[in-house]
Parts: sequence; C-alpha cells; structure tokens
Amino acid sequence: MALTSMTGFARTDGADGELAWHWEIRSVNGKGLDIRLRLPQGYETLEPRIREQLAAKLRRGNCQISLTVEGGATAPEVTINERALEAILGAIERLNGRVSPEPPRIEALLGLRGVLDVKETGRDGPPAPDVIERLMAGFTACLDALVRARTEEGAKLANVLHEQIDQIEALAIAARDCPARQPDAIRARLAEQVARLTDLGNLDPQRLHQEAVLLAARADIREELDRLFAHVAQARQLLAEGNGVGRRLDFLAQEFNREANTLCSKSNDSELTSIGLELKAVIDQLREQVQNIE
Repeated sequence: MALTSMTGFARTDGADGELAWHWEIRSVNGKGLDIRLRLPQGYETLEPRIREQLAAKLRRGNCQISLTVEGGATAPEVTINERALEAILGAIERLNGRVSPEPPRIEALLGLRGVLDVKETGRDGPPAPDVIERLMAGFTACLDALVRARTEEGAKLANVLHEQIDQIEALAIAARDCPARQPDAIRARLAEQVARLTDLGNLDPQRLHQEAVLLAARADIREELDRLFAHVAQARQLLAEGNGVGRRLDFLAQEFNREANTLCSKSNDSELTSIGLELKAVIDQLREQVQNIE
C-alpha cells in the first residue's frame, strides 16, 4: 500500500435548485484522528454520518470540515411592531411645536430600530431528506479528493524518506570503515595515551593496562552500528508496507537518534565525530518528515 500523508486539502461544490453549497476539508498532522466540524444551523443532523465516513477512511490527522450553504430561502416575513411605532408617533406628537412641524417621512419611520421585524424563512430549518443525500454525496466526493491529495503527498514524502534512509546507511558504512576504527590505529592511539600517562610516573603498569582495555571497550561502536543497519532495514520494510506506519516510523526515528547520540559520545576521533554529527542532522530531518506520515 502507498504511504499516506496527514496533510491535505479538498473542496467540492454542489447545487439543488436555488440552494448551493461548498464543502471544504483541511487536514494536518496529529497524534490521532481529531475531527472539527463547522455546519450551518439546521444541518447538525449530518454530523454523525460525516464522522463515520472520516473514521472509515482516515486513521490520523487533525481535520477541519466546513459546509457553506447559500440561497434556498423564501421571501422574508416583514411585520411592523405596532407598539414601537405608536410610541414613536406619540413622542413626535409631544414634540410638536417645540421642533420643526414637518411631518415624519414613512421611510424614516420604518428605518427606526424596532419598528420593522424582518425574519428570514426557509434558511435555518432542517434540509429536506433529498437535499441531505445530495449534501452527503458532495461530502463523500470531497473526502475522496482529500484522500487522493494525502496519497499524492505521501508519495512525495516516501521519496524523501528513502533518500534520507540511504544517507543514514551511507554514513553508518562510513563510520564502520573509518580509519580511526582499524585495530592498528586503535593500538597506536592507546599506546600514545599510555605512554603519556606513564611519563607522569607512580603508575601501576598492570592497572594501566586494565584501564586501557576498559577504555577501548567503552569506545567500541560495533553494537551501535549493528543496530543502525538493523533500523535501516526495518525502515525500508515499513516504507514498503505503506499506509498506517507513521507511528512506527516515528518510534524508529527516535531509535535512530539514540544510536547516533551514543556513537558521538563514544567517539574519540575527529573524523568519526564528524560522521556522527552529520548522521544526527540527517536523522533530525527524517524525524521532521515522519511527523506528517499517517
């Protein structure tokens, strides 16, 4: 199966007579499947079906779903608030003689706050069953488009991850073949350190030999290299497996980082240290990319 990203966007449009709608779904990386809906008033009945479809097709990601509905309203109901109008006319009558006697204009009276009540009808009520089915068909199309977008993004991420894993393997090989790890080089370096310590005097040669052996054992990175190569093989297996491996890749990236840290801490050679630092940099890039994998 193909590798899938948690990042994607999709939009679909639909219409039914005077009613038009727009679905939008945005998804980004997340630890689990987090669904946030924004539906117009009266369309809340769609939520259970939306969540069911999302859970069936997505494993992880923070998803924001919005539905915009336009049109479909009948002529608004306009009523006059008689009590408010009478109160205003009474106030005008009481002011007669104190201000200009020009009679008030009708449009001015109707424009006063509280005189007219305008109520939109047919917009906020629940949609008809056939409209619900058309809306859900539009959502299904939008969700399918999101899945395709996430799959396309996943294919790009897979190429990047393959390159990074190849780099990790190449650096592990470079560390394994580093001249500083050759037996002759190790013996020469230890002999130099022992000679420097012996010049200080009052040192037990046998004890010094034991300490040198322990030092050599602590500097041995064969186990770290073996685990790095094993992790590389496992990472390639997960990439081949594809969909739904994001959590395991994330854990594996942490294991990569742990081995690289140990390798750097054990290194007693500048070239090997340089390889270890470059290895850590590539692993950090790998961890960033893995965060987007479903």
